[in-house]
Amino acid sequence: MNLEPDHSRDAALPEGWLQVDSIDLEAQGIARRPDGKVVFIDGALAGELVSVSVHRRKNQWEAATLTELHRASSLRVRPRCPHFGLHQGACGGCKMQHLDASAQVAVKQRALEDQLWHLGKVRPALILRPIEGPAWGYRWRARLSVRYVAKRGEVLVGFHERKSRYVADMRECPVLPAHVSALLLPLRALIHGMQARDSCPQIELACGDEVTALVLRHLEPLSAADRQRLSEFGRQHGVQWWLQPKGPDSVQRLEPGGPELAYALAEFGLRMPFRPTDFTQVNPHINRVLVGRALRLLQAQRHERVIDWFCGLGNFTLPIATTAGQVLGVEGSAALVDRARQNHEQNRAAARTGSALAATEFVARNLFDMSAAQLVQDGSADRWLVDPPREGAFALVKALAAIHQGRLGAPDAEPLPAGADGWRPPRRIVYVSCNPATLARDAGLLVHQAGYRCSAAGVVNMFPHTAHVESMAVFDLQD
Repeated sequence: MNLEPDHSRDAALPEGWLQVDSIDLEAQGIARRPDGKVVFIDGALAGELVSVSVHRRKNQWEAATLTELHRASSLRVRPRCPHFGLHQGACGGCKMQHLDASAQVAVKQRALEDQLWHLGKVRPALILRPIEGPAWGYRWRARLSVRYVAKRGEVLVGFHERKSRYVADMRECPVLPAHVSALLLPLRALIHGMQARDSCPQIELACGDEVTALVLRHLEPLSAADRQRLSEFGRQHGVQWWLQPKGPDSVQRLEPGGPELAYALAEFGLRMPFRPTDFTQVNPHINRVLVGRALRLLQAQRHERVIDWFCGLGNFTLPIATTAGQVLGVEGSAALVDRARQNHEQNRAAARTGSALAATEFVARNLFDMSAAQLVQDGSADRWLVDPPREGAFALVKALAAIHQGRLGAPDAEPLPAGADGWRPPRRIVYVSCNPATLARDAGLLVHQAGYRCSAAGVVNMFPHTAHVESMAVFDLQD
């Protein structure tokens, strides 16, 4: 899909009009004034002719907002959500609802390729087909802000307004599951009727395949009456309440018993229980496809050892254990390591083939403080799966590069750690990223310092209508 406009500009635009040349990841149209100054325009799409209101000026660029649309892009669509837009009080949760969903994916694919080249000087040998799924009702994880507005005498529950710390006045949200969107107004009424309405700043949503959990953050102890209100609401609307008086470790069920939160990875015959504050992917539809593709790209065999770095609760580790011979999962959170061990124990005899899961070990370690010595100590593996947070896997990749440079005898190479002579780097690395900038940085190290080539890369549209870019890349060891 071509997102670029025709660069043969109109011979003479009326004064004040701008022709939009492209769109960035923040869904800002990009235009240039006759003097060459760049203008970033909220609400404008590539190929459009617009008038704007400038709200920030710098020497080389301006920030503006669309005020009048003189020629619309063929890719402009009507936003489904009434709270989306440029108006005062608009919700800031989505940025691209005015752009065709397929075009959003193309923008993200281009952003990934641009970052890989400009930051990492890496060009993938193959561009993977984007992973796409439902554009609406996909968000099974969300953090909703809660605010009692005394002047208006009402409670707001939802995301923040665009470019604001205030909570948007939301009455529906089409990116949330329909049954959760329908709870927004009842939740407002519930909190408004509670004695603790001034001290409940947040409700966190976590949906499983069969359970919808709501975690209420409360700064003061809840009265018996408030707890009763929550219980009645839960029974009426079929939700499971959890209470969080302090940090994530303080989360407890309001009422014991009942079904547990869990999601299935049916392709691998796995069921993954989790707590509502555990990290799980926001979009379960995409996650299932993502795990399947990652395993097919990894190509682990029964005689091979695989390491899953940043393994979390075992989202990739357990599927890997259905195909590999030995697996090590490494994660920074001790709580998630415990959850991963429990999930492995529960699933160890339920692999897709009917055979037991491979021998799997989990360890907790700070992966942002990785060293070449620790890498050698963890042992050789035929393949790696790397799924870091937004910060990326710089220390891990740097340690891998340090060993390669040491073996080459590079001038600035660090001394090889003890045991490095018998250590082998992985032949293939599948890297799942939620930040194309840190992926590009790490890809540059892998390709230019660690002896790998980038065999493939592509985007994963985990968050439709937002600027968030999830992606996947494959790196193979050069001969």
